[in-house]
Amino acid sequence: MGDDNNAERIGGLLSDMLIAVRNGHTPTLDDVNHALDEARDSTLDKNMTQLLGDKPAAIRQDLQIRPRTHGQKEYLDMIKAFEMILVIGPAGTGKTYLAMAAAVSALLNKRVERIILTRPAVEAGENLGFLPGDLEDKINPYLRPLYDALYSMVGVDKVQRFVDHQRIEIAPLAFMRGRTLDNAFVILDEAQNTTTEQMMMFLTRLGQGSHAIINGDITQIDLPKGTTSGLREAQRILQNVDGVGIVQLSKQDVVRNPLVQRIIDAYEADKQGNAGDER
Repeated sequence: MGDDNNAERIGGLLSDMLIAVRNGHTPTLDDVNHALDEARDSTLDKNMTQLLGDKPAAIRQDLQIRPRTHGQKEYLDMIKAFEMILVIGPAGTGKTYLAMAAAVSALLNKRVERIILTRPAVEAGENLGFLPGDLEDKINPYLRPLYDALYSMVGVDKVQRFVDHQRIEIAPLAFMRGRTLDNAFVILDEAQNTTTEQMMMFLTRLGQGSHAIINGDITQIDLPKGTTSGLREAQRILQNVDGVGIVQLSKQDVVRNPLVQRIIDAYEADKQGNAGDER
């Protein structure tokens, strides 16, 4: 009922979701909401059957993790197709979580021998000051988001066993210098806060049989003013390099609370308004 174009679009969406159900997928309320958001965008491929019904090749079935948007599906498809992926997008688009799911799947399927998770230890506009404890205590606050994602997938006890047996390593980016990372799935998180030199160092660590995912949000750079983001530079330099895939996620791929997407919209509108005032 209603506008013919909208009715046709929603009718097609419901048919696609019904096919997905017949293929064994049970849509959640979030699936429905994200499907509706994508159906409203006439520039997107509106076929939801493949998105909801197909099992992503990069993710083990027992992890029960699927892409919720076409941007996320492209991301997972690229993980399977390329040795190195650059993923750029706003908060809440699943950059780190999907990378972690692909890494855990590769480890459990014995495609790699270990997972290495790293991020630059850059303070997000805060002065943390002196932190008590040993080195692990000092760096853990920076690495907590990586632990959180791991715990949600394989549980605290299993993660601890993997860490004890050095099958999962979580360390600041500075600890990667001088290493060659063979048979590993390497994730560089918060890559927008790398310098040019740090990014070059990381990119040249990849060894035989390894995969790397580099992700970040270039709208949230916490580097000192005047310092070039290594991620922004890598996006420009590596765009035509064979074996490197680049994924650009957008606010349409935000899968957190819908309020997050509205916040992103508000900040974008404010930024455009300020740019107009400057002119």
